[in-house]
Amino acid sequence: MTKISDGSPGAKKRGEIAGVPTRVIAIVVIVALAIWFLFANLERVKIQFWVFTVTAPLWIALLATLVAGAALGWLAKGRQSR
Repeated sequence: MTKISDGSPGAKKRGEIAGVPTRVIAIVVIVALAIWFLFANLERVKIQFWVFTVTAPLWIALLATLVAGAALGWLAKGRQSR
């Protein structure tokens, strides 16, 4: 990475806050918000698929959607970099 300052020992790299990469900070914030959102939705709901219906806590459906979205994003990023 390119340094912002003249290279002195206390210089920060671009894209860092207090020595922590901004990407890591963003991931931590998003995960914290997702966890908060999951725990704010604890009631039971009916989830209808094509052939059958299940009753489950809403947080399970939201977590499954989050995991599926993360997996799709990871797969799309992998295909894009090739």
